[in-house]
Amino acid sequence: MVLKAHCQQTGDFYLPSMRNPLDLPAGLPVPQDDGACKHLLGTRIPELELESTAGHPVNLAQIHGRTILFCYPRTGRPDQPISIGWDAIPGARGCTPQSCAFRDHYRELMGASASHLFGLSTQDTDYQREAVKRLELPYPLLSDRELNFAHALNLPTFRFNSMTLIKRLTLIIDEGRIAKVFYPVFPPDKSAEETLKWLRHNKPVTQTELKS
Repeated sequence: MVLKAHCQQTGDFYLPSMRNPLDLPAGLPVPQDDGACKHLLGTRIPELELESTAGHPVNLAQIHGRTILFCYPRTGRPDQPISIGWDAIPGARGCTPQSCAFRDHYRELMGASASHLFGLSTQDTDYQREAVKRLELPYPLLSDRELNFAHALNLPTFRFNSMTLIKRLTLIIDEGRIAKVFYPVFPPDKSAEETLKWLRHNKPVTQTELKS
């Protein structure tokens, strides 16, 4: 089902008329690989505590096993209009469909060598908590509101309406070290499937292998 192109414009926003809020509009610009993540493979995750919708801080560097971390710009809400110009930014649209895809494939991902799954954005925890409840996400969302995590790893970002947002990317982390980078991610609603396919063909790196 394709999102209808008709919309009602109001000031700096537009209210799309759509049959399904998870559908992506046709003709979205495709993000290109600008090399902004080429330094990440093999990098250690920084020792930082991130606020979580689970109710306690999360330090990704201290988590054992295989972790999936998908970073996204920002989720919207059904009662809030979409800003004019958002869809014109390559890779910006689709955070809710991506989050729901990881929800729908959660059990498969956990059964394919992943031990943990997190989403991360610069939105605050209260905003993220509403999304977790409304979308019935079985995994926590992490807040990098101050961009400490993004800056520590030199993640690609972009500016929009006075906000600094993280570009969409997915990291596979084995024992605190980045084992795989998906960047750019497009289309976002297929991100979970792409991640699952990779997991099924790549075993986690153990602590012993990292030390050898």
